[in-house]
Order: sequence, then C-alpha cells, then structure tokens
Amino acid sequence: MASLAGIEAISSGFTLSAPAPASAKATDDTAFASSVTGAIDELRSLQSESDTLKVAAVTGDLDDIHSAMIASSRAAVTLELVAAVRNKGVDAFNEIMRMQA
Repeated sequence: MASLAGIEAISSGFTLSAPAPASAKATDDTAFASSVTGAIDELRSLQSESDTLKVAAVTGDLDDIHSAMIASSRAAVTLELVAAVRNKGVDAFNEIMRMQA
C-alpha cells in the first residue's frame, strides 16, 4: 500500500487532458505544437529540480534524500515518456512515407 501512495505522489504532478475538438487544421497544428512544447518545458523543469536536489545532496545541504530520489525518478520517467512519444512519431512518419512510395 505504501508503494501505491508513492506512485500517486510521483504521478500527481502529471496532468493529462483530452484534446479539444478543433475547427481548422491550423488550430490542430498549433494545439499539437503547444502540447509538445509544454511537455518539453515540463521535462526541463523536472530535470532542473532534480539537478538542484542532486547538488544539494552532494554538498550535504539536503535534509531529505527522499525528495531528491523522487525528483530524479520523475525526471527519468518523463524523459522516457518523451522519448517514447518521439519514437512513435518517427515511426508514424516513416510508415506514411512507405505508403506514399
């Protein structure tokens, strides 16, 4: 049960929302671009927080090692998610190129 609480604590920072229906192609492109940009910005902030806590842990200024480990895990999981989305996008692009050939 403690591990479930830990997972909920880690995932509490992530928010998923259903995309709103768009009326034009330009709106779809903008929505997709803004969601990708938002995910990358979130990844950068998580990595920055993780790096700050790592430095604090190494210098001995960190009181709670758990917060550093949680921040590091959140950054790692988010990086894996962004990499998986990128890989799926590249695979989809390659599949479209094969269909056109």
